[in-house]
Amino acid sequence: MKYLLDSNTYIQAKNQYYGMDICPAYWEWLDQQFAYGELGSINMIGEELKAGDDELAEWAKDRPDHFITNDDNPTQQIFTQIAAFVMAGNYNSGNRDHFLAKADPWIIAKAKSIGATVVSHESRLEPNTKKVKVPNICQEFAVPCISTHELLRALNAKFVLGS
Repeated sequence: MKYLLDSNTYIQAKNQYYGMDICPAYWEWLDQQFAYGELGSINMIGEELKAGDDELAEWAKDRPDHFITNDDNPTQQIFTQIAAFVMAGNYNSGNRDHFLAKADPWIIAKAKSIGATVVSHESRLEPNTKKVKVPNICQEFAVPCISTHELLRALNAKFVLGS
């Protein structure tokens, strides 16, 4: 897989611009790109999505293969490095602990271990920030991080009405 999607990309798409009822083509496109081996996510993201009580949870439950394992040794070793870096940083302790308890460091570690790009809606913050953000940690560990819209352009997505 070349791209690993953060949970916020699925959630914001469903809640905002690619609602499942108004843009089913987006969700079909995700299935297509998964089948091509272009994108997916990790098990922890899948579990976060499945924990909901909505159509996105059902969508994720119907697609277990979209969410790959992150318990392999290379990913665990990189996760350990990320956790050590974050713990040594001058971050807000609540934000730091929340970051480490969720899927964020794992998706970065998995992306690093397989040479993938993380897709997230988080914005990069100034280096002296007290908040731990996915794009900042990606940058620190030389993992590319892009937005959903950058992903759509990179994969030449087109959602057009039929004639």
